[in-house]
Amino acid sequence: MAIFKGSGVAIVTPMKENGAVDYESFANLIEFQIANGTDAIIVCGTTGESSTLSHEEHLEVVKFCIDQVAGRIPVIAGTGSNCTETAVYLSQEAEKYGADGLLLVSPYYNKATQNGLYAHYKTIAESVKLPIILYNVPSRTGCNILPETVVRLCRDVENIVGVKEASDNIAQIAHLAAIGRGVVDIYSGNDNQIVPIMALGGLGVISVLANVAPRQTHEICQKFLDGDVEGSRKMQLDAMDLCKTLFCEVNPIPVKKALNLMGMKAGSLRMPLSEMEEPNVERLKKSMTEYGLL
Repeated sequence: MAIFKGSGVAIVTPMKENGAVDYESFANLIEFQIANGTDAIIVCGTTGESSTLSHEEHLEVVKFCIDQVAGRIPVIAGTGSNCTETAVYLSQEAEKYGADGLLLVSPYYNKATQNGLYAHYKTIAESVKLPIILYNVPSRTGCNILPETVVRLCRDVENIVGVKEASDNIAQIAHLAAIGRGVVDIYSGNDNQIVPIMALGGLGVISVLANVAPRQTHEICQKFLDGDVEGSRKMQLDAMDLCKTLFCEVNPIPVKKALNLMGMKAGSLRMPLSEMEEPNVERLKKSMTEYGLL
């Protein structure tokens, strides 16, 4: 059975001005998501600035999220690393805390071969019992998990159940859907491709957009799952400009700014990420206003 269907938010990690994690604001963001129908929370992913959290902070944020959610919806912990040993450690700790699943980004910088990816993921999966979603985002990692490798892993390793596909390559995702039917749970990793990927059999999205528009992102998915493809398509198209604007600078710079504009206290960014440039802030305000968020 799938870990979740619908909209999973790749939640931001709010920071205080001194750079410390702002747990009070984090609790408020989690409650905002649950109150607005989000189907799962993905903590310490790219949007959560996991790359600049220490291992101790990373695990503290994961545990806090699990405790705050308290079983109301699934919590999927981002525990991937370009070091297999580190990913095993983070995954085992998240399992102890009660995570419902794990999201494992492909090893970045090392640029492993497909055989290396297979061995990496198999080693991590065999160290835990939790269901695992692979995360394919070549634009960030420099490494593409090919469809054949995804299917091989899902067939050979019981608790590897699916993939977050952010390759932006619809042809590749269609090929994966064709060869992985009944074996691979596919989630869109791009908010501008929720409906196209669900049309190929995808189960939903792991979303940046859901940080600021949780109800709408949930409804895009739920309408499709309920058979209202036209309604889902309309909502997807209505969100396209905002989806684009949320990536006019590298994620999570725009989405944190958007939350701050909404009064949600996402706080600052950790270096090397920098504050959003003023022309892009104005562009973001315009897009958010047109979408009804401001």
